[in-house]
This record gives sequence, structure tokens and C-alpha cells, in this order.
Amino acid sequence: MLSQRIFCLMTLVVSTERWLSLKGLVKPAIILFWLLLSGCSAEEPGQISLSGPTMGTQFHVKYYSVSANAAEEVKRDIERRLAQVNQLMSTYLPDSEVSRFNRFGTDQWFPVSKATADVVSLALTISEQTGGAFDVTVASLVDLWGFGPTYRKPELPSPQDIEQELERVGYQSLEVRLSPPALKKQTPLTLDLSAIAKGYAVDQVAKYLDEQGIESYMVEVGGEIRARGTKPGSEPWRIAIELPVPGQRSVQRVLDLTDIAVATSGDYRNYFEQEGKRYSHTIDPVTGYPITHQLASVTVLADTSATADALATALNVMGDERALAFANKHNLPVLLIVKDGAGFVEHASSAFSSWLN
Repeated sequence: MLSQRIFCLMTLVVSTERWLSLKGLVKPAIILFWLLLSGCSAEEPGQISLSGPTMGTQFHVKYYSVSANAAEEVKRDIERRLAQVNQLMSTYLPDSEVSRFNRFGTDQWFPVSKATADVVSLALTISEQTGGAFDVTVASLVDLWGFGPTYRKPELPSPQDIEQELERVGYQSLEVRLSPPALKKQTPLTLDLSAIAKGYAVDQVAKYLDEQGIESYMVEVGGEIRARGTKPGSEPWRIAIELPVPGQRSVQRVLDLTDIAVATSGDYRNYFEQEGKRYSHTIDPVTGYPITHQLASVTVLADTSATADALATALNVMGDERALAFANKHNLPVLLIVKDGAGFVEHASSAFSSWLN
């Protein structure tokens, strides 16, 4: 039975090569699996499964309902909410709020939606907490290294170019006003919300399902996951964290989820190589260079997907020692997978211990 379950897991993999889309929101690679212990059948009694394209990736929603009659309406409403988030926050859509703000001048308030203001406000809070390891103003550096919406062949930028773009990076130069909602930049910076917006989108879908009175569901968008309640028989929702090896699909650890959000950030799916050296898509906003440490992936549990999403990126930038110290200081449930010679070792924060199977 176990081998059958693992086979079904692999056939139902939910993974995202985050930088391939020319239109969607993008962010560091996150690989998470749906783990269906009932075998390959997705038609459990009362379970509704919905999926479709969004934000340059896919969304998947599973929930339990006594009636499947409203499933198409639920799917349309979910797609509408996801499209709204994409239209607000994508850097691939030239008429999105973020894209228009990026073209806007300095020292002037730019009116935005409440949603965009809320996301930027949370981003700035996490930037402060992490000492700039998370920074949504890193867009110009991401483009410079060939991982942004402006297509260019990945290549090594010059130190002079990096220094020049670093002058346009700095969350301290970004202001947000919640009422009326607006953004302002003190320098000609550009925003990239890709490391938080998909998590926010998951939260919006979860909020909608809550409004419909649905008490058992799992929502996933491009790898960001949020679960509520349990499956029939008090069985938790289950996901598996992938072993962070390029070119492979295997399971590192399985997590049981109930009323929690989870995000994983890693550097092993999206990179380029030059002269035998690998350059990750994850850019350190402080140095302007891709990360080079031995931390292969970070999994974070949080109350909301947006928070888990942003923190996973920040901790991935920090490296394993700083990330573990930060997680323990702030009582965050975090699992780190660190390269160790030819293999990997796990380091879990104190708050993560109760989630280990």
C-alpha cells in the first residue's frame, strides 16, 4: 500500500518552475506535493477537486461538500479572485497596479487597491523583521541577473552594474498608506511582489471558502498551500516536502496539516550555470548577488500563506545558521534542509518539533 501511495503522490505532483511564465507572478521555486492516502482515486466521497491555470502556474483546490452542484460556480468565483490578484500585483502585466506604480515618479502618492496596500504593508513589516533579507524592491536586480519579466539571456552582470542597481533597491525608500490606500517611493525603485502575492492569493481563496461555509479544504497556488479542518474520519490533510535535488522527484518528509499555511523556498530548480558555477535565482537584496550558502530549502508554517511565503524567501536568503537562529528567536515553525557533502541534513526549529511525524 505504501508503494502505491508514493506512486500516486508522484503522479499528482504539484510543482512550479517559478520563472518560466511570461505573464504570471513569479517567485523562488517552491515544490510541494499533494499526498492522497486513499490511493490514486481523487473521488473520495464528498470531495470536490478544482484546478486551472492562474498567475503563470496552476491552482488546485480540494474541499468536502454534501453537494457537488455548486462546484462550477465555486470554481468561477475562485478564478475571478485569482485573476483580480494577478491584475493587481503581476510584473508581467503592463497594466497591473504594480507595473503602473513601477513606472510612476518619486515623492508622490500613487493610489492603489486595499489589497495591494495590505500586501506591501505586510512585506515592509517582514522586511523590518528580517533585516532586509526580504525586500520587494529587489526587482531591478532580479532583472539584471536574467530572472525577471524582461527576457534576457542569463549571464554574469558586471560588478559596476550590480552596484548601480543596488542604488535602486531598499525597502526603506518605500512607503505605504492604508487609508486611503496608496504607495510612494523616495527613489526610482521597482516592486516585485512575487515572493508574497501567490501566498496572498491562497489566503483570498481560503477566505472565500470560509464565506461559503466550507470547513474542510486545501488550497494550493504554485506551491503555496493552506489547509483547514480535516478530511472525513478526522484525517489531516497531508503534503510532502521534496528532496531538494535538481532533476529528481522524491520525498524528503511528509507533514500533516490542519488549520495552517505552509510555504517552501529553495534554490535547486531555477538557476543558470557558467564556467561550472551555479547561479541561483534567489538574489540577496543586501549584496546584489545570488545566494551561495548550503541551505537547499526552507519550509515555513504560519497562520497565513502570505506570511509563510515571504518568510520562506527571507530565511532562504539568510542561510541555515542565521535562519535557524531567527526562527527560534521568533518561535517560528521552520524546517531547513541543508547540503552536507553528497547528501542533506535537516535542522528544525524548536516550534517545528510538534509537526514532525
